[in-house]
Amino acid sequence: MKQFVTEESFWELFPEAQIGIVVAHNMKPTEEVAPEDAAAIARALAEANGKADQHLESNTISQNEVVAVWRDAYQKFKTKKGARCSIENLLKRVLKGNPVGSITPSVDIYNTVSLTHALPVGGEDIDAMAGDIRLGITEGGDAFRPLGEEDAPTLEGELCYRDDAGAICRCWNWRDGERTALTDDSKKAFLIIESVDPARADDLAAATDQLAAMVQQYLGADIFAKQIVTRDNPTMVIDE
Repeated sequence: MKQFVTEESFWELFPEAQIGIVVAHNMKPTEEVAPEDAAAIARALAEANGKADQHLESNTISQNEVVAVWRDAYQKFKTKKGARCSIENLLKRVLKGNPVGSITPSVDIYNTVSLTHALPVGGEDIDAMAGDIRLGITEGGDAFRPLGEEDAPTLEGELCYRDDAGAICRCWNWRDGERTALTDDSKKAFLIIESVDPARADDLAAATDQLAAMVQQYLGADIFAKQIVTRDNPTMVIDE
């Protein structure tokens, strides 16, 4: 059995945070996704790139509320210089007229949800994880290799997702690692949506529902679990 565990060190920093989790099992590999479903995912991503403009009231990325809350959040733990929340990186591309493009169907789906709701969304391959996945402040030195880069272990005092083999995503939701990244052949996905703004609870719930519906509809996934993780409900099972 594998679990997702949010540690007390996380809740001490962000007591009102909410994390939407969708656990998808038995996803189709990319080569088995029907052409019409692949086309529908592509359309949804294109539409989401357009919808993202509604969240951008200022041409200065940091002055948009959906980004500002994350700039503030990143001040509360140790980060690598220049690290920014994933939604800031996506919205910055939209602002510059450089739409977020296709990667793999599962990643395209979670990027669609992220852009639509202006919330950070990520995903990891459950079968590539070693033991439970935990979110909390680390003592540093957790093994980590960013996608397409050299090894870059975590810093002391950094907030990250990690398992028994090292870090999975650094600086909370900044950079995914190569080891557990979703691929064209991933069958089990741990999908995460984070919110630090209590006023956006309804947006988080809608985004979580959309994420589950899309992986079920287009990738044929079985939804093993769907839950909003809070301080009062900090743990959930993600695999048998």
